[in-house]
Amino acid sequence: MANKALSSLGMAMRAGKVVTGDDTVLRTVRQGKAALVLVAADASGNTRKKYRDKCSSYGVFMAEAFSRETLGHALGKEERVVVAITDRGFADMIRGHLSQNTEVENID
Repeated sequence: MANKALSSLGMAMRAGKVVTGDDTVLRTVRQGKAALVLVAADASGNTRKKYRDKCSSYGVFMAEAFSRETLGHALGKEERVVVAITDRGFADMIRGHLSQNTEVENID
């Protein structure tokens, strides 16, 4: 199921529905445009806490999943620590695949 989640993430990227980078993702969450935030499981504790708190206060679903290398590879980019999906359809599809993956920690 992890491959399906990563494949869906790649499709969302090609569709222009993915935002990456710390400042850009934070801005997207604050503007209410983020439907899902993915934080790399190997991100620092401070980064994970920052996004957990921010997503919680803005009501955005967040999941800690994959490594920074895996996230970057799925997007066709270098390593990525944090990713926001801005399209509800893609976000729901990715969430569905992630919920079937036992290695993912879902945070509401």
